Amino acid sequence: MKKKILLIQGGSSSEREISLRSGKACQKALRQLDFKVIVFDPFKDKLIKIKNLKVNKIFNALHGRDGEDGIVQGYFEYFKIPYTHSGITSSMNAMDKIFSKKIFIKNNLKTPNFISLNAITYLDFIKNKSFKKSNLDFPVVVKPSNEGSSVGVEICKTLNQLNYSIRKLIKKFKTLIIEEFVGGQEIQVAVINGKALGAIELKPKRKFYDYKAKYSKSAKTEHIMPANLKENKYKEVLELALKAHKALNCKGVTRSDFKFVNNKFYILEINTQPGMTNLSLVPEIAKFYGITFLNLVKNILNDASTNR
Repeated sequence: MKKKILLIQGGSSSEREISLRSGKACQKALRQLDFKVIVFDPFKDKLIKIKNLKVNKIFNALHGRDGEDGIVQGYFEYFKIPYTHSGITSSMNAMDKIFSKKIFIKNNLKTPNFISLNAITYLDFIKNKSFKKSNLDFPVVVKPSNEGSSVGVEICKTLNQLNYSIRKLIKKFKTLIIEEFVGGQEIQVAVINGKALGAIELKPKRKFYDYKAKYSKSAKTEHIMPANLKENKYKEVLELALKAHKALNCKGVTRSDFKFVNNKFYILEINTQPGMTNLSLVPEIAKFYGITFLNLVKNILNDASTNR
């Protein structure tokens, strides 16, 4: 009898479209691996219904809030069904950019200087011109503290731009990070089941690697695999990605985003639910090292467990 795999995809986050694309690719692979696949979309059905589906494992293809912030992982643990990717705490910490940056700093991982604002503190920040008192200089990056895929990210070069972006974004996202803009090479590293696999370099034609640059062919982002780094630096960024993966106690597959400038690596964030679309970076890195998409999905599924 075929084992039943619940593929969870879609959801209600701003990354729903990408999740559906990841889910479609993973669903095809799982069926090729001879599993019976049950597709579940928490946007259409209540998560509690999973309890009665009697599946062997859950393959998590959700992206963004609700899917990689610890909430669905809490349900999976409650149901005692083995699931892929990171667990409750590591997902929650990685999704919260403020908390994850504090963990990076504690573990001696360089990350851009930052401050955080919320719906209460932002008015004082603007009114008292607190930016001038901070340790930041323009340009700066303004982004939500708990979104992925560069959703809501803006680059500001002046105080007027910054104040405008803060007022606009705080209405939707409630908590923001303002961090120094770090130039240099855009490097992304895949870690799979406790091993740093490889690093890819991105050269976006747009002003930064935003949502469109990540998911649209028309953006024509250049992918350089392996990343154009000296051998010792390539090895170093793999070690740093694995260190970040372990610092947050992540499981399964992660993708860490770095900038490389002045011979130093700065970690921007770690993604516990990296994309699995035809333009996604983890499958591309895996393919370079001889791991087919089918085997990548198989490896991720084999790692599924509870108590993650």
